[in-house]
Amino acid sequence: MRMVLTEQQKLQIIEKTRGISITRSLGLNIEALDDGFCEMTAPRRQDDEGPSGVFHGGLLMTVADSAAFVAIMTRAGLAARMATTDMNIRLLAPCFTGVRSEARVVHLGRTLGLVVVDLFDESEKRVAIAQVNYMLFNRSDKRNSPAEVVKRSDPLPTEPAAQFGTAAN
Repeated sequence: MRMVLTEQQKLQIIEKTRGISITRSLGLNIEALDDGFCEMTAPRRQDDEGPSGVFHGGLLMTVADSAAFVAIMTRAGLAARMATTDMNIRLLAPCFTGVRSEARVVHLGRTLGLVVVDLFDESEKRVAIAQVNYMLFNRSDKRNSPAEVVKRSDPLPTEPAAQFGTAAN
């Protein structure tokens, strides 16, 4: 089901994103928002160069993660609590300019969200593609709160051999 974001909702998402320190540190800017979509740009600064003089790959990954977070927020809402569970990036070409990312929600369930992010340089050449997965903590019920996620019913073994069912000699 497609949602229509109001201008007020878009402004609230932009304001919430501006409150995140990494967004300010990297100069990230939201260019467009839609249901399950975020277009975000990041300038390339000399401080952001990797050892070969290109936009640092780790920072490209951070841009992808940030855009994915906002794309999920367009569907899950401002109050959604979430964390990246895993992500991967395929660096396709060196990026010598600022970067533009397009993040699209592929799947958003009760507890997990999957986003694909394309990253382009200023000449519109695709420089990377990323997949970002998020865990949502407060969707529709209390069972997946952070406390429940990390709670274990069985204690962790104190001796390495105990995990394999053998006694240490």
